[in-house]
Amino acid sequence: MKKKIYLIALTMLLSVTAFNSYASTATDGALTILSKEQIANMTTEQKQARVEEIKARVNEIKAMKKSELTKQERKELRTELKGLKHEANALGGGGVYLSVGAIIIIILVLILIL
Repeated sequence: MKKKIYLIALTMLLSVTAFNSYASTATDGALTILSKEQIANMTTEQKQARVEEIKARVNEIKAMKKSELTKQERKELRTELKGLKHEANALGGGGVYLSVGAIIIIILVLILIL
């Protein structure tokens, strides 16, 4: 009987402590990262404005004295910069990438045609 009470108490204790959240809710001037669906629904003017916001935030981060930041703050800045980079790439539309093999094939085809 005593084991059951201890087991129930331990279970209750662990279930209550499992719901603690240590996530930060303050953004401290950080931009929120948009999803691909949100970017797809934006107009070109909104996309240009968002790119300017991203550029301003990146310049703000570059101007910071990172030596005064804690390890956790530097890690948050790195993750924010990675997210901003991915979002900027999604906003820019990417581009056309050709491999070296594709360029050689195109050159050979052009030589054969001409």
